[in-house]
Amino acid sequence: MRQMDLRATPLILLTLLAATVAPAAEEGGLPIVEGDFDTAILVDARSGMPLAGKNPDERHQPASMLKMMTELIILERVAEGDIAMDDTVTVSARASRMGGSQVYLAHRERFTVEELLAALAIHSANDAAVALAEHTAGSVEAFVDLMNFRARELGMTGSEFHTVHGLPAGRGQQPDMTTARDMAILGRALLEHPRALEWSATATAPFRDGKFTLYNPNKLVGTYRGLDGLKTGYHGQAGYCVTATAVQKGVRLISVVMGCETDRARATETTRLLSYGFNLYHQLTVVEAAGQALTETAPVTGGRAKTVPLAY
Repeated sequence: MRQMDLRATPLILLTLLAATVAPAAEEGGLPIVEGDFDTAILVDARSGMPLAGKNPDERHQPASMLKMMTELIILERVAEGDIAMDDTVTVSARASRMGGSQVYLAHRERFTVEELLAALAIHSANDAAVALAEHTAGSVEAFVDLMNFRARELGMTGSEFHTVHGLPAGRGQQPDMTTARDMAILGRALLEHPRALEWSATATAPFRDGKFTLYNPNKLVGTYRGLDGLKTGYHGQAGYCVTATAVQKGVRLISVVMGCETDRARATETTRLLSYGFNLYHQLTVVEAAGQALTETAPVTGGRAKTVPLAY
């Protein structure tokens, strides 16, 4: 199980400004925000602390936001040396038949892992997701097993994945399900890989030697200050969804909205949620650095010294 190493980091908390008014209602101690969505959450990316939300544990279909898990697993395999960015991926017949958002991969066409990851992360290409899954795990089904195992490792208790792309379930299939809280957890894990942010902040990029252009469906990139990711999603059953992240004044927040009725509502509600966090919370440094001595000491009974220093 992969865990973040916090031993060398300062202890920093986001604290609600005393002079401001938080939403009157709370759900499990979490301030409730209202908007044109079914479920939402706002978290501090550094600590994972929830700042606001609505029905954050209500299960919904994630649509293409699910591709964050596909991307995460492949980036982790690259980091571990199991596969390489310059590996050659040969497109299967199955990958070439994928519908929806795609880069029109042809059977037996060849690309590198890096090229297909860019198509997946920027263009939300379903065919690239299948090709990468087959290359990494041998089959789509085996890769889906990896996705569900990783979700359990991360503590994504409300998630159940059946595809590598998030398309609606066909006849006899089960839909992908997740929660806003789980998508925020997944977003935090993906942020540990700098290339993910590089791709999600890219508006357009060339593909297939410039014969095709990748377009980022996240219209907030380049329009909302500090926003550089992460992943949009949409189909009829899921509504408009997005896991977004932005940095302002050294603070990074992650917001998730699911079940919006329109693309415009998805963008509007995301900016409202992020602006709420950036304006109603401030960063409070509790301890500057690991090992720093605190002003307090602890008394010792029956020892050589009467007191001992304390340190974080």
